[in-house]
Amino acid sequence: MRSILYIIAVILVIGWLLGVFVYSVTGLIHILLVLAIISLLIGLIGGRRT
Repeated sequence: MRSILYIIAVILVIGWLLGVFVYSVTGLIHILLVLAIISLLIGLIGGRRT
């Protein structure tokens, strides 16, 4: 489960970086960044409990 969250976070960060460089829909870029950070935090918090 933890590795899946990291994979999702990496994909979202890559999508966010592509969006920043392409200057596409600005709201989507920030949503991707927030989702990536949330995924990393869930992975870190969940990793400590197991």
